[in-house]
Amino acid sequence: MVASNGMKLNLGCGTDIREGYVNLDSTKLPGVQVVHDIQKLPLPFKNEEFDEILCQDVLEHVDYPRVLKDLHRILKPGGKLSIRVPHFTSRNNYVDPTHVKRFSVRTFDYFIPDSHINKEKGRSYYFDFHFSRIASIRITFDKHIFILRTINHYLIEPLVNISRKMQDFYETTGFSRLFPGQNILVELIK
Repeated sequence: MVASNGMKLNLGCGTDIREGYVNLDSTKLPGVQVVHDIQKLPLPFKNEEFDEILCQDVLEHVDYPRVLKDLHRILKPGGKLSIRVPHFTSRNNYVDPTHVKRFSVRTFDYFIPDSHINKEKGRSYYFDFHFSRIASIRITFDKHIFILRTINHYLIEPLVNISRKMQDFYETTGFSRLFPGQNILVELIK
């Protein structure tokens, strides 16, 4: 086991080295303190070691339920797991050949015991671990193309993220094809 000197983990950091975090990646890059293949579980940390885990642009590359289970193991009770994954309509899913998973705002409901999916559809038995709640979840939109920058920033993104019902409406109608999402940002609390 690798002993951490902090309470925060930056999982799959790549070149996004963060001060005050244990920066972990599968490649030894400048600033990476722990070199470990995320798919080789368990991760080299003690149970309930971290208050916060940052997991950006990682889960779309791996068998994410297994990784989430191990992140749950190393997260302290009440700790926060911040995730960024591509939305299922994002063109980045198809541009990057290493992406193997797609995500909806409802994907993470499977890991919350009293979520809509688990209560109404009886799916809580799927996993033997659960986070206590989703603190926040939002869909982001591409702001790199000039004409879409203004529309997405001032109209589409605020409108879609008004509520979970609006996110559901967006995902289940043609609007998600007219205005494809870019990422899903979610915070899970253990």
